[in-house]
Amino acid sequence: MFFLLAAALLPAQVAIRVGYFPNVTHAEALVGRANGRFEQALGSATKLEWKTFNAGPSGIEALFAGAVDLLYVGPNPAITGYIRSQGEALRVVAGGASGGASLVVRKGANIRNVEDFRGKKVASPQLGNTQDVALRAWLLQNHLKSTDKGGDVQIVPLANPDQLTLFQKGQLDASWAPEPWAARLIQEADGQIFLDERSLWPDHRFAVTEVVVRTAFLREHPDLVKKWLSVHVELANWINKNPGEAKAIVNRQIQSDTGRALPSRVLDEAFSRLEITYDPIRSSLTVVAERAYQAGFLKQRPDLSRLYSFELLNQVLREKNLPNVE
Repeated sequence: MFFLLAAALLPAQVAIRVGYFPNVTHAEALVGRANGRFEQALGSATKLEWKTFNAGPSGIEALFAGAVDLLYVGPNPAITGYIRSQGEALRVVAGGASGGASLVVRKGANIRNVEDFRGKKVASPQLGNTQDVALRAWLLQNHLKSTDKGGDVQIVPLANPDQLTLFQKGQLDASWAPEPWAARLIQEADGQIFLDERSLWPDHRFAVTEVVVRTAFLREHPDLVKKWLSVHVELANWINKNPGEAKAIVNRQIQSDTGRALPSRVLDEAFSRLEITYDPIRSSLTVVAERAYQAGFLKQRPDLSRLYSFELLNQVLREKNLPNVE
């Protein structure tokens, strides 16, 4: 009886449901899951539940359903989720990565200039995800349209592994892909880079991954979110200082999540186009939101003023004697 009473008086564990993609653009999540660093920092009073997604929209749906509390995700799904919930569902609390996305063409598709995309089949990871919106915006800027908008470029949202298979079979002409999938299309499916997305941005920097938190969870557990962000910053800096060891850990976790490790040449190429950073690169989100509006994913230009919550991140940065983010 005494032991039953004592157990009843123990505080219940707080579950933190965390979503991410098995992509190198989510390196902090991959490394932190693999080495247990988040569990160590959060302590025994919390229980981590990890969930993987192919692309952002499905992750945001899980957040809406209360199945995810913290999510590594691209800026477009984060913005769309914020707008759909009238600014209530989520907050961007940190960045995760910059760069790491490219437009890859199959060599046999004979695409040498922008006009050659007419009549071609081009993939993105999921309708409305960050690469999907970037692709549609780029087509519009080059006076091209997708077939669903009355144009002659067929955009096919496909899971990344399916893109690789269809590339290999010659049934896709191009893809706007995140890493390591861009590198895999090149290394394993006779692809070549037509456009490195970094070339479209000032200083070659744009947010490809953000860390978002369900607003209710942020309000109820700011202490846990701060602990998470402290580890997140620590891991971002460690990955940049120890790229060889970091790649090996990332690869082990990708193998655990997908059943297959990446060849070293794929991993090296993927990281060559990627910057791991906790900086959310807020300025790029404004551009991303405008692109989503122009592509028809948003009915009006959004007010993003409540999307960001950097107070906890900046507390962590000050404690580590690092510059604030804005």
